[in-house]
Amino acid sequence: MHKTIENLNYIQNQINSKILKLNINNYKPKIIAISKTFKIDHILPLIEHGHRDFGENKVQEALEKWTEIKNKNKDIKLHMVGKLQTNKVKFVLPLFDFIHSLDNLKLAKKISEEQKKYKNKPKIFIQINIGNELQKSGIDKNKFAEFYNECINLGLNIVGTMCLPPADKKPDIYFEEMEKITNILNLNDLSMGMSDDYLTAVDYSSTYLRIGSKIFGARN
Repeated sequence: MHKTIENLNYIQNQINSKILKLNINNYKPKIIAISKTFKIDHILPLIEHGHRDFGENKVQEALEKWTEIKNKNKDIKLHMVGKLQTNKVKFVLPLFDFIHSLDNLKLAKKISEEQKKYKNKPKIFIQINIGNELQKSGIDKNKFAEFYNECINLGLNIVGTMCLPPADKKPDIYFEEMEKITNILNLNDLSMGMSDDYLTAVDYSSTYLRIGSKIFGARN
């Protein structure tokens, strides 16, 4: 068995045990295998194993890696997890199914304009700057409701919220706040939890866990 499949199975078992302990029914968070920087031969064993959700953060790299594979495998879901520039939107919409990093109104307007050309709208997460960090993008947590309404008016398919908590602090307080924000908006999905804190994210009802190095190993 390929190492990536072993890693994925181990993570899935950990998550299942955690959910069992929490005693929550009908809760099945999805694992997005963050495949950025990894060559396709490293990813193919997971596809052959039946894994369907993958994440990339660079548009050009994703186009080169995934265009052909997605044409052959219609059930693969590709997630844009990196910062998205407005000039890249036209390349993202035909390839990606999910955008996890909607962080400003200019980008929202561009997606709204561009998606009119396609029959499927991307599923979008609003990125919240949950730690109020100057170096991070994202919507101010006090303005998220207003921003959400603007996105709905633009015809965007907003499915949830996303965050990157401060790296130097325990994530619990931020994940708890994200869960509240998502519930206030009455949204179904929450994109949070990465290789170091995905089990904590499960405590706070994350529905999409963005896991890279724990599956693929260290990046070069």
